[in-house]
Amino acid sequence: MRNENKIVRNRFSERACHWTLVVCFFMVAMSGLSWFFPSLSWLSSVFGTPQLARELHPFFGVAVFLLLVYLFVRFFHHNLFEKTDMLWFKNVKGVLMNEHGAKLRIGKYNAGQKILFWSIMALICALLITGLVAWRAYFSGYFPIPVVRFALLFHALAGVGLMLLIIGHIYLALWVKGSVSAMLTGYVSRAWAKQHHDRWYDEVSEDEKSLGVAPGDRK
Repeated sequence: MRNENKIVRNRFSERACHWTLVVCFFMVAMSGLSWFFPSLSWLSSVFGTPQLARELHPFFGVAVFLLLVYLFVRFFHHNLFEKTDMLWFKNVKGVLMNEHGAKLRIGKYNAGQKILFWSIMALICALLITGLVAWRAYFSGYFPIPVVRFALLFHALAGVGLMLLIIGHIYLALWVKGSVSAMLTGYVSRAWAKQHHDRWYDEVSEDEKSLGVAPGDRK
C-alpha cells in the first residue's frame, strides 16, 4: 500500500529473523542464568525440564549464532565506521538528552548502534567457540579439563555481557519512539528518518529520485 509519509526501514526477512532471534535468545539466556545463579534455577523450566534444558540449550545457542550471521551479512556494511561518526561522538550529550538541533549526518545506524552491533557480534563468536569446547555430548572430550573449565568460565562471562548489551538495546529501542514499530511493521515516518538518521534519509530520497520512484512506493 502506498504511503508517501513512510520509508522502508526493515524488510520482512530481516524482521522475521530478528523476532525469531529474540525468542531463541531468551530461551538460551534464561536457561543459562538458571545454572549461573542458583536462586534462578527455576528458569531451567523454560524448556520443560532441567534435563531437557541442558540438551536444548546448546542447540538453541547455535541457532542464535546462525541467525546473527544472517543479520551480520545483511547489516555489516551499514555498521562500518565513517568520519561522520565523530559528529555523533562530539554531540553524544545532546543525543542522550534527546536534542536534535545539530545535523549529525547519521547513516542508517548511528555510532552508538555500530558499537553495539560489533560488540554483540564479538561476544556471540566468543560464546560459540567456548560453547563448542564445553559441549559435553560432542566436543569437550577432545580438550583437556583445564581448557574446558576455562571455556565454561569465559562462556558464562560472555553470556552475561551479551545479556547486558541486549538489555541496553531493548532500553534504547523503547526510548527512541518509533524504533520498535519499525521492527514490527518495517516502516518509519519520513519525519523520524530525517530527525534520527538524516544522512540515511537523504540517501533514500536521492535513490527514489534517481530511480524515478514516487515517495512511499519504493520496496
